[in-house]
Amino acid sequence: MNYQKLDAALATALNDVQNLEEPSLAVFIHTESVLDSAATAVLESFGVSGVSSGKDIFTATLSPNAISQLSEEPWVKYLKRSQQLGLVNKRINTPKLGV
Repeated sequence: MNYQKLDAALATALNDVQNLEEPSLAVFIHTESVLDSAATAVLESFGVSGVSSGKDIFTATLSPNAISQLSEEPWVKYLKRSQQLGLVNKRINTPKLGV
């Protein structure tokens, strides 16, 4: 595994995963902007959808083993963990204060 291509959140999350084969980590894959057919095939083999020429950022849910393999590819710049987003204007049920 090339840890220099992983952000801190992803490297930390990898330590907490029990099953190395189960796709359980949502990641952003930053690549070179021009991918050859071999690189495209590798991404598609890991279930990355929407792989097309001209794109250089992809999202996928990957296993630790897949992350390790991608980190070793020369055309992968870096891998970043994706966080679950929440609604910004979600109402919070708090009791009203009386004056």
